[in-house]
Amino acid sequence: MAHRPGASTTAYHPSPSRMDLVAESPKESELKVVDRRWWARGNSDDANEETTERTPTVVDDLERHVAQLQEQLVAVRGEYRRAADEFDQARARIRRDIGREVERGRRAVLAEMLEVLDNLDRAIAAARRSSATDTSETLLRGVELVQEQFLARLHALGVARLVAVGTPFDPQQHEAVSMVPVDDPAQDGMVVAVSKEGYVIGEELLRAASVAVGAHG
Repeated sequence: MAHRPGASTTAYHPSPSRMDLVAESPKESELKVVDRRWWARGNSDDANEETTERTPTVVDDLERHVAQLQEQLVAVRGEYRRAADEFDQARARIRRDIGREVERGRRAVLAEMLEVLDNLDRAIAAARRSSATDTSETLLRGVELVQEQFLARLHALGVARLVAVGTPFDPQQHEAVSMVPVDDPAQDGMVVAVSKEGYVIGEELLRAASVAVGAHG
């Protein structure tokens, strides 16, 4: 390029621009980059601090709610077991009460039936004391058959007749209605006669026997 005469020949040197100054200052040009990706937080101090200070998440709330439900479940199970135990005890008590009532009713019915058997016993005894005829013998045998059948029915229900004659007097099973003089000392305090038979049901006394007790001397 041609220079005009008289023009300055000084070379043009532009002044440093702002971009040049920033580029020349390395401290000001450094950028701090924080990696906020979730898979990279384990290696970042800032990420650890953020995790520590974070608020409870939905997962934490769910875990807390599940723990509360488990505690309630344990409590309900305990109440159910107590209620079941009380129900079983009440059911067993009701069964025992019903069983006692049934047994009491059965004993009352059987006791009334014994009165009928007493009348049969008296009829047989009276027939044996009367004069023997063909008619009386036939009647006696018929009554004896009824008595045997009646005793068999009672036996099927667990009722048995006490053996009293020839046994020592027992106030638990016998009711003394008279004292009979005896010549044999061995019969003193023994049952020598029975006016009303005694009965047991199982191992329990149903009715005591009315007896005469021998007295020596």
